[in-house]
Amino acid sequence: MPISRAEIVTESGDKLINRLCKHWAHKLEVEQGEGEGRITFDNGSCLLRAEQDKLKVAVESLDEEGLDHLEGVVASHLERMSGKESLDIIWEN
Repeated sequence: MPISRAEIVTESGDKLINRLCKHWAHKLEVEQGEGEGRITFDNGSCLLRAEQDKLKVAVESLDEEGLDHLEGVVASHLERMSGKESLDIIWEN
C-alpha cells in the first residue's frame, strides 16, 4: 500500500484532529484518542498525531491514484478546519 506523510507546523494539532474527526464521524469510521485520530475511507486511511508545534499526518491507499486523491481531500479539509491559520502541507512518499 502506498503511503504519504506530512509534518505540518501548527500549535493547533489537537484542535485540527478533533475538528476533522467530528466532521467525518457521521459518514466514515473514525477512531479518536488523546492527541491522535484515525479516519478510514473507502479507498484508504488517514492517521493523525499531534505533537508539540506540529501535526503528523499519514495517508495510505490501495494504489497511487487513490493516494493522490486522499492527499488532496485531507489537505483541503485541514486547510478549511484551520481557520485563519495558514498551513504548509508538503506530502512525502
